[in-house]
Amino acid sequence: MTAVSFPALVPTSRSYAPGVFPEQQFQSQNGAVVRVRYGNQRYSSRLSLSFANITDENAALILQNYVDVMDDDNYAEFTASNVAAGASEALIPWIRETNSLLKWKYASPPSVQCVKPGLSTVTCEFIGELEGA
Repeated sequence: MTAVSFPALVPTSRSYAPGVFPEQQFQSQNGAVVRVRYGNQRYSSRLSLSFANITDENAALILQNYVDVMDDDNYAEFTASNVAAGASEALIPWIRETNSLLKWKYASPPSVQCVKPGLSTVTCEFIGELEGA
């Protein structure tokens, strides 16, 4: 797997959800709950980025990034400025997932909505995956 830099664009909105730990919950008949954790790394973090009213050229950069990331099983790498603009310093490592072993992959192809000729709004959905052994 190789890192592919995401285009140097600042999203107009984003949402982030940290991943979960692999665990199984067991509940007895009396209601007692026991959880067994099977690892110490989160998986399935979610990141949604929206780029409103960007030029079609910038939209094409995002589409090319999608092809480059998905082509050879690569992963997207974000800079602090393009994915976490406006976020506090405390949130940036979480949004970029530099504090975990997760790698950002596209969860689905980017969605491009034409606003008017030459301008588009692009929405990207990412999922944080652990590298295979």
